[in-house]
Amino acid sequence: MNVYEAIRKRRSIRRFKQKEIKYELLLKFVDMARIAPSASNLQPLEYIIINKKEVVDKIFPNLGWAGYLGKEGPPPEGKRPVAYIVVIVNKNIQSSSYQYDSGASIENILLSATYEGVGTCWIGSINRKNVRNILKVPENYLIDSIIALGYPDEESVIEEAKGSIKYWKDKKGIMHVPKRKLHDIIHFNMFGEKLDK
Repeated sequence: MNVYEAIRKRRSIRRFKQKEIKYELLLKFVDMARIAPSASNLQPLEYIIINKKEVVDKIFPNLGWAGYLGKEGPPPEGKRPVAYIVVIVNKNIQSSSYQYDSGASIENILLSATYEGVGTCWIGSINRKNVRNILKVPENYLIDSIIALGYPDEESVIEEAKGSIKYWKDKKGIMHVPKRKLHDIIHFNMFGEKLDK
């Protein structure tokens, strides 16, 4: 799989096989996050790998899942993530503009996982107070995002957006994710200038 294939294949996965992800692989994902670009090379991000079932189970109810799907959004028992990577920010190093670092490092995790056949879901809807207490995160750290991980137990496909950008599941359980057309989002040399089709 080359980088372009990994980018196209990466989808948010919300149903997982209950197969363990080796610790070495989780460590590799964090290592790829560690070497992502960082504003002024300050590197304020740190990561908590969670793979103990009792801790994984405590984190799950503190996450918001797939708002467009309603009750069908959260993974049911037996299809939940088997691991998480929590992205935290050391405020003593940087308390603003860390979001750029976060986005770059998280995308490295997502693409590395895709390459290794591991499904991911980047989650920002978090009960941060509860998660802070569960994981004993000090007050000088911000909880930015949580990446849910597991081997995929569902299929997700990209399709052309036709009005709505809301993702949805068909009768076979396949997730459909509308994306805007390249022609609609790109400008050449100046705003409003389009490439001839």
